Amino acid sequence: MGEAVSSSATTATARLRSAQAGVAILALVLAACTPSPPALERQASLSPSPAKPAEVTADMSPAALREHQRILAAYGGVYNDPKLQAVIEQTVERLVAASERPDLHYKVTMLNSQSINAFALPTGQLYATRGLIALANDESELASVLAHEMGHVIARHAAIREEQAKQAALVGRVVSDVISDPEVGALALAKSKLALASFSRAQEFEADAIGIGIAARAGYDPYGAERFLTSMEHNAELKPQQSGGAIDPRAPDFLSSHPATPERISNALANARQYSGPSAAGSVLNRGKEAYLAGIDGIVFGEDPSEGFVRGRRFLHPRLGFTFTAPEGFTLDNTAQAVLGVKHGGGQALRLDVVRVPSEQTLAGYLTSGWIENIDPATVEDVTVNGFPGATAAAKGDQWDFRLYAIRFGSDVYRFIFAAKHRTPETDRVFRESVGTFRRMSLAEIEAAKPLRLQVVTVGPGDTVEKLAGRMAVADRQVERFRVLNGLEPGERLKTGSEVKIVVE
Repeated sequence: MGEAVSSSATTATARLRSAQAGVAILALVLAACTPSPPALERQASLSPSPAKPAEVTADMSPAALREHQRILAAYGGVYNDPKLQAVIEQTVERLVAASERPDLHYKVTMLNSQSINAFALPTGQLYATRGLIALANDESELASVLAHEMGHVIARHAAIREEQAKQAALVGRVVSDVISDPEVGALALAKSKLALASFSRAQEFEADAIGIGIAARAGYDPYGAERFLTSMEHNAELKPQQSGGAIDPRAPDFLSSHPATPERISNALANARQYSGPSAAGSVLNRGKEAYLAGIDGIVFGEDPSEGFVRGRRFLHPRLGFTFTAPEGFTLDNTAQAVLGVKHGGGQALRLDVVRVPSEQTLAGYLTSGWIENIDPATVEDVTVNGFPGATAAAKGDQWDFRLYAIRFGSDVYRFIFAAKHRTPETDRVFRESVGTFRRMSLAEIEAAKPLRLQVVTVGPGDTVEKLAGRMAVADRQVERFRVLNGLEPGERLKTGSEVKIVVE
């Protein structure tokens, strides 16, 4: 939960007035995060300021530095792990030495994000999220991703894409989540993500060919690209399916801009066979698995508690020291700007974000200050939530009714925005009970809020996929997630003495 989205209040309120059912929640969200200037000094930041390591930024141009900072802001900042950073840098050095352009210089930044993504700037700055690093199972798989991105730089695809992004104002723009709703078509929930222009099909194939060649000449297993693309495809299958079969926009990842189509996977396999025979596809030689697993042992997996995290219907933010529980049936999503929630089956949604309101302004006055329209004056009242002063009001849109709460917590004001197709005394009661769970976390709760991590374990004589998957600290589909995490095909058995990854608390 980070800095709120910024856009014009005029545009937001116009959208609120004219929104149809399918985009009503999007209009709500935009209106909710674009208050008029007199009512708000500035949006409060909920995420730690991204680090700016001197070794990464010292020699950057002002333009490159701005892009670098935007990427850090969108992907949780830098993930600091000196041991793992050394593994990645050694991999890049080997790839550069074997590339067509050994004169080019690259720097790699690990991003503190659970999303699975990697990309490059024309300057040679490479990025890989810890989510992608955790999914890879050996050095050759990671090398295939890094070499692919280097291929885009060598072929100047990254420069072309940057120009497209500038022209279309794609970098840093707000993109929307569209969640299927059987009654009205869709609920749209806005979030800010870094959006990069997609590479063309031909550019992807060219970068694949360049990258596989670089990796093979550097001594890596050329089949790493095919294996990793397959793992990416299997990982995507674990995500909730969207209507129309589109890639889930709620979690932009490597597949969003680098689609792992069957044709692309088969092309990667054909490219690999140019450097090694088909029999080598099943070989474990030159993969660097043992060293790689040692490097990622202990890496943070999933959400980072420093930015808040979801546990079922509960949201906790140890750094800011608060927690709340969503109503029954809600699924929560922690984004960079807000906590968003939608009820199973549609019909209700919520948003929690934080703003800075002048201390001299009353919360009731803030609710009616114009940042959202059609407030019913008769519903405005002061409230107290677990000792914190607050205010509530109701508003009515074209297709949705809203119940709003503003709570002063320290120097910030937290805004709960609940939406229902039809507001009733029952929905008001449910929303009020959810707001009533907003409270300060205890010291014990803060200390106990630790991230999940990967642990590398050795397969024992009696260990099976099911047995080890049962040790995974994940809520559902343990066996499937274990197989995807370890690059195992359906039905594939474990080998005694081999090493695998599990998720632990």
